[in-house]
Amino acid sequence: MKTNENIIRDFIDTWPGMDAAAITAFFAADGIYHNMMLEPVQGTTNIEPFIKGFLGIWTKVHWDLLNIASTGNTVFTERVDHFHASDKSVSLPCSGVFEMRDGKIAIWRDYFDMGTYVKALA
Repeated sequence: MKTNENIIRDFIDTWPGMDAAAITAFFAADGIYHNMMLEPVQGTTNIEPFIKGFLGIWTKVHWDLLNIASTGNTVFTERVDHFHASDKSVSLPCSGVFEMRDGKIAIWRDYFDMGTYVKALA
């Protein structure tokens, strides 16, 4: 049986495949994905098209996991997310908090500076 921390490691490793369905499969059916400066997105039927939206402009993505820690059903990550869109790229420092339920992501809150992302890809 995988630990919550291992599930999140697998989740991170799924992103370079840029497959929204595979990424969304890590969420509970009623899960929440919340980029903290935006409104939260709830339910896999809403999360998948939301993820497809930004995967559609990226040509490549990978995340460097700097630190990970977990306690109970909560997993904390410190990452640098690397995105490429056409000839532009950004390396975005992020912190994510994942609340897990029955081996699935119940809530994912991600903290980063949206201005860094927008400026690099403008």
